[in-house]
Amino acid sequence: MKREQRKTDKERKEKLKTKSEHLAEAQAVFNKYIRLRDRLKPCISCDTTTAPQYCAGHYRSIGACPELRFSELNVHKQCNKFCNMSKSGNILEYRIRLIDRIGVDNVEWLEGPHEPLKLTIEDIKEIKIKYRNRCQALEAARFTE
Repeated sequence: MKREQRKTDKERKEKLKTKSEHLAEAQAVFNKYIRLRDRLKPCISCDTTTAPQYCAGHYRSIGACPELRFSELNVHKQCNKFCNMSKSGNILEYRIRLIDRIGVDNVEWLEGPHEPLKLTIEDIKEIKIKYRNRCQALEAARFTE
């Protein structure tokens, strides 16, 4: 009986979520995926491998270019305090290493104009599912290494 009640409560809470709440959840799982994907790579901006904490740093910020929010080419592992926070992304160094990592054509594409991204709540839910599944796959692969 309690299990059914919890399931009902969970479904009701899910229906009450706003678009911004879904977007925040999708961003969190996407960022986790980026950190897992890049776990063996150094910081994209300074090449450190010894930072106490890493984040998913956007080359083109979400504020400046929201349509690239979930672009895997646009987001890479970055040391949290030094490059991402203290140096506002350390963007010049980020660009140099980004060219090495994804190529000049892809960087120029990121820097170019993009169509606005009009995500529905269903689109955002699909993004959450996609990156949750990718995280699980990367975590499973990590334990078999």
